[in-house]
Amino acid sequence: MKVIEVELEMNGIADITEEVRKFVEESGVEEGAVLVFNVGSTGAITTIEYEPGLKKDFPRIMDRIAPYGENYEHHKTWGDDNGSSHVKSAIVGTSIVVPFKDGKLMLGTWQQIVVVNFDTKKRRRKVILQILKSVY
Repeated sequence: MKVIEVELEMNGIADITEEVRKFVEESGVEEGAVLVFNVGSTGAITTIEYEPGLKKDFPRIMDRIAPYGENYEHHKTWGDDNGSSHVKSAIVGTSIVVPFKDGKLMLGTWQQIVVVNFDTKKRRRKVILQILKSVY
């Protein structure tokens, strides 16, 4: 297991594909999958084509789905302002599992692994990487 940390602004997105790729290669495991898990309920892990347009489009569309300025019941519970952050995280998800073979991630040509900070302020995101070995 390995923990990586990434500091992100609100709606920040970081490409962590190379860190994941290096972790898999250094594990020495030839075939299996790698779990990529964001610690916390206002961040997310997904795959995307990590290019300037989508880096702008993704947060914009997520804000349409769960707008920041709405009145979320969560705000009444904790007296904070990040209800939309929790909803976005729940929709996108906090983890993915990526298969690998011959020690190489089986990602598409334009597919990168990213961590997203949906919280309403800058956050240091912890991401756990763990190898899942194939048993066959």
